[in-house]
Amino acid sequence: MFSKNLRYYRLKKGLTERALASMVQVTPMAISHYENGDRKPSMEIMDALAEALDVEVLDFLANADEHLVFTHGEFRKATHLTALQQEYIYVSVEEYMNRFYAIVNILGGNVLPKAPPCHQLSLSSTPEDDAKTLKEYLHLPKSGPIGSLVDILESKGVLVYFLSIETIAFSGINGLVNGRPYIAVNGNMTPERIRSTIVHEMAHAFFQWPEGLGSKDIEKRATAISGAFLLSEEDAKRELGLRRCAVTKDMAITCKKYGVSFPLLVTRANQCKILSRKANSDYYRNPEQYGRIHSSSISEEPTLFSQLVFRAVCEDEISVRKGAELLQTTNAYVAEQCFGKEE
Repeated sequence: MFSKNLRYYRLKKGLTERALASMVQVTPMAISHYENGDRKPSMEIMDALAEALDVEVLDFLANADEHLVFTHGEFRKATHLTALQQEYIYVSVEEYMNRFYAIVNILGGNVLPKAPPCHQLSLSSTPEDDAKTLKEYLHLPKSGPIGSLVDILESKGVLVYFLSIETIAFSGINGLVNGRPYIAVNGNMTPERIRSTIVHEMAHAFFQWPEGLGSKDIEKRATAISGAFLLSEEDAKRELGLRRCAVTKDMAITCKKYGVSFPLLVTRANQCKILSRKANSDYYRNPEQYGRIHSSSISEEPTLFSQLVFRAVCEDEISVRKGAELLQTTNAYVAEQCFGKEE
């Protein structure tokens, strides 16, 4: 649908309605009418819009699934995201899900597992117990390293989207599309931060949060659940020992094994009373002395969408060109992935 696509590409470019209107020499009200579907631009104006947004006219005409119903989670109260960036994140999720559900509809809805219902879990007295509850809900072991969280969620019917946005103010958000949970994260983050963000959003999505609990307390609890989920107290004590008098670089081995950042490991060691108070203070007085430790050996990348598209191409349900259009890549890439050769 032209109106939704115009809005998506404008926000992707980071332009306000007024800025785009100035570029194509129309009024801001005209852009508003185009995006609301009240008016359609002439071919001349459509060409000018495409040029201003660095897209093809055909990109405006891609179909949108009118049957998709979105319920987006809220951004944090103290977010530093601009209103334009927040709007872009929402429409980016919707644009991606439109392409994703296009292939789901072609192959049939049974290609997606039944997803676990949201907001079913009750908070306990400690984040440690909450983490165990969340693992149990997802049928995961209560201890030991956890592999790719994206693979786990996609295999359980939770949709995961990596959004490329050049701001550290956005880490993640969760919501529903036709009642199915999704998690969208900033794909430009480090693998360790991606993992902790995914679990943070899982906590938001699957726990029941009391109405009287303030937003800061909710964020603090979700963060604590995330840390305990990725590295349980049992695992931390087994890997690091019961007591350490100093933070040492060998601890990075545990970071790599569990896919967590060095600062998160130190935080967990402190929470589990493994580190002495002095050792914890010494670390945070000068964490730069340890350098940037790229620790995670666990790959986090959504693959379900690509898998379904490649399957549809191989089964002659769609053309290579259509597959490339859905994945927003080249015909040659799709042909190589499906048939081992370029087209």
